[in-house]
Amino acid sequence: MRILNIHGYNGSPENSAYKALAKLGHEIISPAFDYENESPDDIMGRLRSIAEEKSPDIIVGTSLGGFYAAALSVKSDIPVILVNPFLMAFLAFPEYTKYMIGLFGEFSKLKSEKVSCIIGSQDEVLGDHEFTKDLLDNPRFRIIEGGKHSGATLPLEEYFGEVIK
Repeated sequence: MRILNIHGYNGSPENSAYKALAKLGHEIISPAFDYENESPDDIMGRLRSIAEEKSPDIIVGTSLGGFYAAALSVKSDIPVILVNPFLMAFLAFPEYTKYMIGLFGEFSKLKSEKVSCIIGSQDEVLGDHEFTKDLLDNPRFRIIEGGKHSGATLPLEEYFGEVIK
């Protein structure tokens, strides 16, 4: 499978999701983003271009990357796997609130059958993920007891192996 991996804030293109996907033998497209110095509009533009050029089969997004992965999935109809997604990212970027709320408003169009999500029950950054559970609860939604915000605390290789067919 060809997978577009979108890292989180201050994360690396070779994050925990990348490493787990590589172990499973997938082709991974993993661009770097500077979330502090790139506007959400520029990030979405780059992601749309990558999706058009590379035609990924699946999008994986971690934390803030999960916000963009969900938005790209709505716009492209590509299945998405979210890892501790920061779906209310507009709360952290007041200068981009209007644009990000526009993307957030599209999340109601996410197709349940195209969304998988794994979260840590002890996410020290995003908390209890109640909103995430309410929005994305389906048979592929996993809560990992004791898991934290870092994807390294989650069984990503096992989870990806289960949900990527």
